[in-house]
Amino acid sequence: MKHKAGFVNIIGNPNVGKSTLMNAILGEKLSIITNKAQTTRHRILGILSDDDYQMVFSDTPGIIKPAYSLQESMMDFVKSAFQDADVLIYLVETGEKALKNEDFFIKLQNSDIPVILLLNKIDLNNQEFVEDQIEYWKQQLPNAEVYAISALNNFGVDNLKSRLIELLPESPAFYPKDQLTDKPERFFVNEKIRERILVHYKKEIPYSVEVETEAFEESNKIIKIRSIIMVERDSQRGIIIGHQGKGIKRIGTEARKDLEKFFDKKIHLELYVKVNKNWRSNPNQLKRFGYDNSSN
Repeated sequence: MKHKAGFVNIIGNPNVGKSTLMNAILGEKLSIITNKAQTTRHRILGILSDDDYQMVFSDTPGIIKPAYSLQESMMDFVKSAFQDADVLIYLVETGEKALKNEDFFIKLQNSDIPVILLLNKIDLNNQEFVEDQIEYWKQQLPNAEVYAISALNNFGVDNLKSRLIELLPESPAFYPKDQLTDKPERFFVNEKIRERILVHYKKEIPYSVEVETEAFEESNKIIKIRSIIMVERDSQRGIIIGHQGKGIKRIGTEARKDLEKFFDKKIHLELYVKVNKNWRSNPNQLKRFGYDNSSN
């Protein structure tokens, strides 16, 4: 058997389980997961390799109609997923009827590469409803193969993996076989801290936050990390820090535990909060935080 390799890009509305799906396939928690929309901001590659194949998965931000520059950049990541895919996965949840951007849906209908529509969260509904949903999506996307799964419970994931390998083109590997992702270590530090903020804060706070890791010093026994939590307004800084510093202490403690699991090493984490006014609408700041899509 010749070696197969290719890009499997996952798109869908916010909160349908794209990150959960990629993590389930990889067997690693690469993408952060919360119950809030727009948890994923970047396009994150997860690489699954075996002797005779390499699947490069791409987790993308949930599709929305952008309201400001950061969201426009997030949708550019989705556009790029159409451009280099060997297989497109369109993930929907039961009860969903449409993609929140009609242009993207038209692209799916007219795609000349394989499209797999995955109906996720089927564990939340009865079989009759799931079968009706499958029929609905077969009519909406006649060019797609439709499968029912539960990414959270790992139901249907192995069958999906086998089908994806069949669809991959013959190709040498794109990355070293022991590589898991394209993102550097600091990226995952930033994401683990941001995940804790998404969990504990409501309204606009999580969406006004960006994290930047200034120092990452690794030795045999410990990783020393210093990270800055950026907010847009002084009032947000006070909310993140909390009364007597209890808010930021909680974030730091939980993020440190997450990072110790992720890196399998003791972590020393220092956190600071700074105001970076209107960074979500500032092209220079967006570029600094990795949201530059000028090449797309």
